[in-house]
Amino acid sequence: MFILLLVLGFIIGGFVIAMGGGGAAFYLGILTGLVHIAPASAAATSLFTALPSLCIGAYSHYRTGNMRFKFGNRMLIAAVPATIIGSIIAEFLDENIYKWLIFLVFLLLGLQVIWQSFHHHESKNTQMTAQLNPGKAYFFGTLSGLMVGIAGLSGGSPLVAGMLLMGLSMQEAAATSSYALIITSIVGILMHSTEGNIAWGAGIALMIGAIIGSALMPALLSRFNSRKVTKVLRPLMGAIMIIMAVTTVA
Repeated sequence: MFILLLVLGFIIGGFVIAMGGGGAAFYLGILTGLVHIAPASAAATSLFTALPSLCIGAYSHYRTGNMRFKFGNRMLIAAVPATIIGSIIAEFLDENIYKWLIFLVFLLLGLQVIWQSFHHHESKNTQMTAQLNPGKAYFFGTLSGLMVGIAGLSGGSPLVAGMLLMGLSMQEAAATSSYALIITSIVGILMHSTEGNIAWGAGIALMIGAIIGSALMPALLSRFNSRKVTKVLRPLMGAIMIIMAVTTVA
């Protein structure tokens, strides 16, 4: 089981850091479905597992020069308090209502990102056309924080979707999201650790694999043209969000 979790952690760590997520949703699924850990403990463990790989991945992204702190900071202004609020209301919120809300959010964001992928024509460099929209930044930051607080997810999807819609390239969105998710994950761990104990054995196995995968992926991505990477990963990100929407209520 340790080797299997190690390999799964490596795959998830490399993939999600490329997509700008923390991977907590995937870890949560493995911990509850494969390892059969109680949901409360799995939520705390998934965030704990994702944090080290996020830190390493964020540093690797930082060295590529793709981080846009202005975008990340605006989203964090809304994400941090939303994480705290989500953790508080989690025990009072009906699970079915939450599932359908997440379904709608993921579905709409996924469709919008895919639509933008095939109808967005850039006449100049993406970085030059990106514009920070405070309203969008606060909205997507709030969605991310609520996902972390309520369900123990890393909340990367709304952050990346929001930054893509504001004009950042996929590499910039992934880099900036990884930095912002460090903060929300720490807050989420502090809040969820009071509800469930961390499963150290499974968590450490996944963590080791994720650290290796997240350390290698940013350097690999930096070798490719940012427009080509965005052209491939942006619609993939949209498709993943739609799949996650469906699995939420399946």
